[in-house]
Amino acid sequence: MARKKHPILLVIGILCAVVLVLVIVMSVVLSLTGPSKGLSFGNRIGVISIEGMIVNPEPFLKQLVEFKKDGRIKAIILRINSPGGAVGPSQEIYREVRKTIKTKKVIASMSTLAASGGYYIAAAADKIVANPGTISGSIGVIMEFVQVEDLLGKLGIGLEVVKSGEFKDIGSPHRKMSSRDREIVEGLTQEVRNQFVEAVATGRNLPVEAVREIADGRILTGARCKELGLVDSLGNFMDAVDLAKEMVGIEGEVTLVHAKKKAKSMLWELFFDEGAESLYQAIRNFLQTKVEYRWDGALK
Repeated sequence: MARKKHPILLVIGILCAVVLVLVIVMSVVLSLTGPSKGLSFGNRIGVISIEGMIVNPEPFLKQLVEFKKDGRIKAIILRINSPGGAVGPSQEIYREVRKTIKTKKVIASMSTLAASGGYYIAAAADKIVANPGTISGSIGVIMEFVQVEDLLGKLGIGLEVVKSGEFKDIGSPHRKMSSRDREIVEGLTQEVRNQFVEAVATGRNLPVEAVREIADGRILTGARCKELGLVDSLGNFMDAVDLAKEMVGIEGEVTLVHAKKKAKSMLWELFFDEGAESLYQAIRNFLQTKVEYRWDGALK
């Protein structure tokens, strides 16, 4: 005859199963939502990493707003390692940082590279910390146009264009730029360059003319940036943490809360590694006409 299960043991088993399920669910939720570093307590400093080309501002805007609203976050560090990117996204992040410093201290920590749009964003912070050898500056604008008219001609391929105005297809890869086209494009780049200059002058509290003198696209070391007033101090990431603690009056240990990065799906990881994604972005960027705050160089 089968033995009867003890009702108390059955209840305990059910409770244990429920607790286990809740723990698993909470772990998944915490890993997928919001910036966090486990269940930490005490003084906290938020860290937002801005890496690579600046194209999509939305994740950074969301992270800034979340940290700004979180009363447990006492200060925010922007860890920047970027050559810059598109003008609009750089300006959007700059503006949100300027709004954030009204209520919380924001420190920019420049890593290997914080040039052009990367520096544009840093200039919005309360303070900037750079390594002596950080590559920065590159205050200026670049526009690139792919030109395939000759190639198509060799292939015997022609293109008929109907347009509503003389300049509707300005920058088209299917024809060479005219002198009037170039005049318009150069005027646009100068206008956007002036916006860059004014943003740096405002963020760094520098005379506009002083910024304009170095806004010719030149790159600068972190040490040279300090001499010019473009950064406040030389140091590494932990020096930026110490500065943040000092600015908000934190003594002792502090918890660094890193903003969550959007996780890639298992299918993406299976079929597309970072190399494939980079190749896709390179091809896409090559074919697109765009105006950018970007340093067009490379570091090894």
